[in-house]
Amino acid sequence: MNFLKRAGLSLLAHRIRTLVMLATFVAISTMVLGGVLIEGGTARAEDAAARRIGADVTLGVDMDSLVAGGQMQAPQISADIIDKIGTSPLVEAYNYDSFNGARLRGGTRLTGKSMDPSIEGYTLAMGVRDSRLMPDFSSGKWQLLAGRPLTDADRNSNGILIEERLARKNDLTPGDKITLADNDGKRTAEFTVRGVYRDPSDQPDPEYMQFPGDRLIVTASALSALDGATGPVELRGATFKLKDPASFKEFEAHAQKQAGAALEGFTLDINDKALKQMTGPLAAVSSAATVAMWLIGLAGAAILALLIALAVKQRRREYGVLLAMGERRWKLIAQQAAEIVAVAALAIGLSSLVAEPLTQRAGAALLNSEAADAKRKLDAWEPPPPGSTGLDQGYDPDDQPVEGADPIDEITVRLDNGALATVAGTGLVIALLATAVPGASVLRFNPRTILTKGT
Repeated sequence: MNFLKRAGLSLLAHRIRTLVMLATFVAISTMVLGGVLIEGGTARAEDAAARRIGADVTLGVDMDSLVAGGQMQAPQISADIIDKIGTSPLVEAYNYDSFNGARLRGGTRLTGKSMDPSIEGYTLAMGVRDSRLMPDFSSGKWQLLAGRPLTDADRNSNGILIEERLARKNDLTPGDKITLADNDGKRTAEFTVRGVYRDPSDQPDPEYMQFPGDRLIVTASALSALDGATGPVELRGATFKLKDPASFKEFEAHAQKQAGAALEGFTLDINDKALKQMTGPLAAVSSAATVAMWLIGLAGAAILALLIALAVKQRRREYGVLLAMGERRWKLIAQQAAEIVAVAALAIGLSSLVAEPLTQRAGAALLNSEAADAKRKLDAWEPPPPGSTGLDQGYDPDDQPVEGADPIDEITVRLDNGALATVAGTGLVIALLATAVPGASVLRFNPRTILTKGT
């Protein structure tokens, strides 16, 4: 009789044993498929978050090399070079980083104290290419109340953004003029108010002691001209928003090629803090699902091997008769494999019907728990005392949460052909492993001994 036919008859004849193996395999397949679905769901959620927020690469001064070289002045880099780097197709957008002291003239008054008590109206002006890319604007911490942001279209104009407290105190609105003097007070220039924004902070900057209501945001070219520069705009650094955080190494090579020696004294660092903050719970759930999947797969293989070993022991007389009739040993092993593969195929089919809804509920519960814990830790963070950086009190600036980057607490699992293929392959491996050890004992069977002594 064909061994495949015998396998089918054996499964029907030993219904209890078949049902036990089927139930075991359904449980294993459902759990393994659940792990695959959770991995797929978290991966899609991470990719979506990465595409949505990108990643900021900061070009800044290498302070270690600056101190080691004994230099007193930080290097600067030309805006022309930054523009070349920013043309990369890997870059979604980029911004300049520059700042300098400025003096309010023409009767415009500060909302707080001057940064230098000996200089009237002395405050800090920040030079940008696109104000929308400033971290506090992009995160939603600062809000534009009136007018419009500064963009690259304002590159050759004296545009300025002012905080609402400065606007209110001096009765300024978009379109009005404001006069600034440079850091030394030797040159002056007239600026046009492009917009009024709101900074909810009421504490002075701990490094420069500038009141947030007195912060000025101007175009980098205008700030450079106010400072007396006549050549290309020199910057202290820049920020590049990548389309894909995974392309950082490729972008770094592009920047080195475009800038060459101009990058000496600077470092390129990727700030994917917001992405990590959002996807932390996803990583925890995915890791737990992967570990559980492996443990269940190995445990399932061991359980099935034990069940098959018991079945082989119970079927010794059957195998003895077949061997005595001239049946080859490899066909007996093939019969065992065919039986377990048939059960595995049916189990995978049944598990595919229930795994998706069960995994969706289980995954949502796990992720909600992880996200809630992460959110509590973020909410528990407190800034250092006013007027202090907090570094001498153990505060780590890297611990400060990124606003607007709440941990992801939802995933959508999706059963597709790829997931089924993965589980089918895993089920086949488990089936073969479970058959291998008991099957080896069949090779040692002696039909005469089995039939005469029953052992």
